[in-house]
Amino acid sequence: MDASMSKFMKGIPALTSERKPLTGTTSAPNPVPQQQQQPQQPMVPNQQLTSLASNPHQKQLMVPNHQLNNPVLRQMVGPVQKKLITNEGNSVFSASDDNMIMRQVIDTHLPDGTDVDVKPLLLTVQDILKHSTINADHVPSDEHTNEDKPDRKSHQSNVAVMLNSLTHIIDKLASEMALRCLTGGDGHATALALFHTMGNFHWDAKLVLTLAAFALNYGEFWLLAQIYSSNQLAKSMAILKQVPTIMEHTAPLKPRFDALRKLIHSILELTQCIVEFKELPSMYITPDMPAMASAMNAIPTAVYWNIRGIIACATQVASLTSMGHEYGIASTELQSWELSTLALKINHIHEFLRQQLENCRRVIGEKKEIEFRRTFNQLFETIHYDNMKILKVLISPKDDILPLFDGSTKKRVSLDVLRKRNVLLLISGLDMPQDELSILEEIYSDSRVQGTRTDGPYEIVWIPIVDPSVKYTNEMDMKVEEMRNKMPWYSVYHPSIIDSAVVKSIGDRWHFRNKPTLVVLDTQGRELSPNAMHMMWIWGTSAFPFTSSKEELLWKDETWRLELLVGGMDPNISNWITQDKYIFLYGGDDIEWIRKFTNTARAMARAAGIPLEMAYVGKSHKKESVRRAMATISVEKLSHSWQETTLMWFFWARLESMLYSKIQLKRADDQDHMMQQIKKLLSYDKDGPWALFCRGSKILTTGHGSTMLQTLADFDLWKNDIPTKGFDLSFKDYHDKLHVAANNCCRFEFPIAAGRIPEGMRCPECHRLMEKYISFLCCHDQTGLLEPY
Repeated sequence: MDASMSKFMKGIPALTSERKPLTGTTSAPNPVPQQQQQPQQPMVPNQQLTSLASNPHQKQLMVPNHQLNNPVLRQMVGPVQKKLITNEGNSVFSASDDNMIMRQVIDTHLPDGTDVDVKPLLLTVQDILKHSTINADHVPSDEHTNEDKPDRKSHQSNVAVMLNSLTHIIDKLASEMALRCLTGGDGHATALALFHTMGNFHWDAKLVLTLAAFALNYGEFWLLAQIYSSNQLAKSMAILKQVPTIMEHTAPLKPRFDALRKLIHSILELTQCIVEFKELPSMYITPDMPAMASAMNAIPTAVYWNIRGIIACATQVASLTSMGHEYGIASTELQSWELSTLALKINHIHEFLRQQLENCRRVIGEKKEIEFRRTFNQLFETIHYDNMKILKVLISPKDDILPLFDGSTKKRVSLDVLRKRNVLLLISGLDMPQDELSILEEIYSDSRVQGTRTDGPYEIVWIPIVDPSVKYTNEMDMKVEEMRNKMPWYSVYHPSIIDSAVVKSIGDRWHFRNKPTLVVLDTQGRELSPNAMHMMWIWGTSAFPFTSSKEELLWKDETWRLELLVGGMDPNISNWITQDKYIFLYGGDDIEWIRKFTNTARAMARAAGIPLEMAYVGKSHKKESVRRAMATISVEKLSHSWQETTLMWFFWARLESMLYSKIQLKRADDQDHMMQQIKKLLSYDKDGPWALFCRGSKILTTGHGSTMLQTLADFDLWKNDIPTKGFDLSFKDYHDKLHVAANNCCRFEFPIAAGRIPEGMRCPECHRLMEKYISFLCCHDQTGLLEPY
């Protein structure tokens, strides 16, 4: 054994002999025969190893002596050893003994290609030991008769098939272990004998077979203990094994039973860990990967000490049933100490292997994620019969769960409710603003002509996205429940149902960050729109099926008019348009400017003799200051104002959506009049008060608050143009002259999380290319009309 494995053995808590002489479970190994001390024979060539096993992990388990070198194991010298060894010379096994032990063990390892799926057998053994170690006290049989009744026919069938070829070896191991434990054989010699018997099996099979052999005898002891009081045959057998007497003295034996139970638990934990290495998919992880190599080098040692632990447990039971409770009580302290020491040793090994297993799984997860993200886009380029394959990949591939929550019935349902339906995936975090939900719910309800789900052209499914790297909390759980209960459409029942690779692929394909996205899939799962949210805000359900061609067609029919900006949001404005009145839409949060503007506008209207109405539409952010402005406007009766901030949010969301729609269609903004006007309004919103002047549906002009207020105040300077130009053109020409002279700057903000940032933009005023900056903004306005993206 090389230096690195020797250090690994030193890092494992050693059994000591100070003050307490050890019994057979921990005595030193028998002298090694002369032939075992000879130089190691040449290893089996790689090509021969390859022929012995089909699984590359199993090939790695066929560890020749030279493969025990592992630098990771050198780090395993821990503080536990210092606690257990008060004097370095008192360790039962020195470094040379450690080397000798493992050389002897590995010399018995001669696999012949026999590969055993040990999982079914391990499940059976775990079941036996679970019911055998409930506690140290006698449990009446009636407490067990109704336990664990799930259907196990399939599992039992698998075990039965396996046992056809393994029963003989298990019985042989059980008999040999029982005999050696009864005759006082030392633990190492017993272990070597068992290893010789199982020489042709792989390491995981050696361990599970030995554990099964122990479970035969241990399970029999506890079965008799549990039923002897109600079964005559069991009672007679129990008497032969002194079970009734032992059960009558469980109190003084409790420390011993507790130590035995803890050691068995440690053995099972380590066994499960070793078996899980074999189950790792070889297509994602190879034996030469560092964590896998470290584990494979340590597994022979782990199997050896786990089998030593099993032998120690078997010795405890044998001593009780053969020597009686008096001996058991007299030696309880010593035996409990030995069992606890072995448990510490096994736990130490298990911790090391568990870390390697976690590292392997992390690598597997990363490779699976990379592979999934690479093939995710290909999935949408394939023609499917219906939409189920796409939805199963996106939401849940499992057929045994109900992944959806029906917002109308408040019940969980399967994905089949979406089969061959047009589906809108509402992708968002857990903090989707209530304003957006309210507007979307209204549009969704309007799409149901008869008020029933099947009458609508599409279904909406909420896909809640939680950052996989963020620890999930109870508060987040409550938020999910609150959100899905508000929604009338379907929701994914819980974010954990969605695989983390899917979450990242959604970000890759649809540029999702935090801003809600509405992906449209048709009845075959084809992607009709990567984000129809802007179309939904602008045109509602009339934009269905939300394709680019439909979007082009809708824009083709649009003109720059007031109806485009306000839609049907406000019946008052709709009436003013019908009556062909002059209308001011204005915004901002400067109360003094609002007072001056509204009063001056009324004075100008009276002087010009025109019917004028005004409506306040707030700002896209700073919700609290907008609320204060709304209150002042209402109290002082300055003008009409929307009383719901949701409508103000929707006004600005629609305007933003128009910009994003134009960008997505790649319209050249220097050639698109509507694009220029949309950009102006969005820019004005960032720089203070502004106003838009209309006559009926016709928009006459827009401008900053300063130029608009000045135009109104200077009415006497341009009123003489009205007889020749008309009021509309006179107002526009005078304002536009002031606007050019003011030379105001324009700016736009595109949050990175929005995912749709144009490469470049032209100024809507001077038409030159605008400069691009990166800014960091913190307005401390957590309840803004447009929440931070």
